Amino acid sequence: MNATPQVHRERRLRMTLGLMVAFVVGACASTPPPTASLQAAHQAISVAEQAEAGRYAPGELGEAREKLASADTAVSARRMTMAARLAEESRAEAGLAASKSAEVKAEAVNDEMRRSTSTLIQEMQRSSGDKP
Repeated sequence: MNATPQVHRERRLRMTLGLMVAFVVGACASTPPPTASLQAAHQAISVAEQAEAGRYAPGELGEAREKLASADTAVSARRMTMAARLAEESRAEAGLAASKSAEVKAEAVNDEMRRSTSTLIQEMQRSSGDKP
């Protein structure tokens, strides 16, 4: 018995869909761990810690650590795309923590310089006999 053209099309469609599903599943399973992203996140957290982010930006540093831990969990669950995204978010959050720490420190230095300048001006005015 000969199959109709409609039956042939359905068989080809099913075979094509089956191959596409197999390809997608295979591609997902063969995705390597995002090692470089994970290392970059670890490094960024280390830099933030050295910048005293635990003191000046504890929220951002904590968020970076949580996202890195979630990325490690995603690798264990073989969810490499999610792991890569979380590792990049962790790196960005750690960078923000380091930047925020640097900003707070710079502002403290600026405040001290303003106070010192003000004190010097007062001393100069006293020495010259001028009134403030």
